[in-house]
Amino acid sequence: MDITFIFFLGLIIALVGVIPPGLLNMTAAKISLKEGHSRGIVFSIGVCVVVMAQTYIAAIFARYLSNHPEVIDVLQRVAFVIFVLITVYFLFIAKKQPKKQASPKIRSKHSRFFHGIFLSAINVFPIPYQAYMTITLASVGWLNFDQISIISYVAGATTGTFVMLYMYIFFFDKIKEKSFTSQKSMNLIIGGITGIISIVTLINIIKEL
Repeated sequence: MDITFIFFLGLIIALVGVIPPGLLNMTAAKISLKEGHSRGIVFSIGVCVVVMAQTYIAAIFARYLSNHPEVIDVLQRVAFVIFVLITVYFLFIAKKQPKKQASPKIRSKHSRFFHGIFLSAINVFPIPYQAYMTITLASVGWLNFDQISIISYVAGATTGTFVMLYMYIFFFDKIKEKSFTSQKSMNLIIGGITGIISIVTLINIIKEL
């Protein structure tokens, strides 16, 4: 399998995972807004260090699961339900809810680096997400679990995470000033993405029947 193709698969999948506003990307954006872009980037680098490790663990876990198809079948069914619920939430329930901005304390760049490591470490979502996605990619023949492929995928996922955090950092002023219509558009995009993932998951489940 072409390692460049695998790299971009990891990059795209990581981008999708970090698109929804969450603890990491919003924290990076707020740090950048209050303390400057450089500190937001340092925070993001700390986040990506942990994401690299989490993605590698997820890929190794997925390689183990690939030898136990009965477990994969259960995980696919659970993932299908979760992605459907997320899709329904963003398409029909989510609404713009303005939050009060708290003024963070000024910290050193090194402090922000370890701050990124800490927050990323307590955010365990990337492990099951990446494990499921790598299993799905392997099931359609787009990913092999040899060491080179795993390293290429991990590099892509780490890069994709940093790119999305970078976008939040430099476009947060515009993002936070968007109207309800723009927020609704973002919800539709996220809901559409998770809807596509749900369809792919359902197809895989049907194939296993």
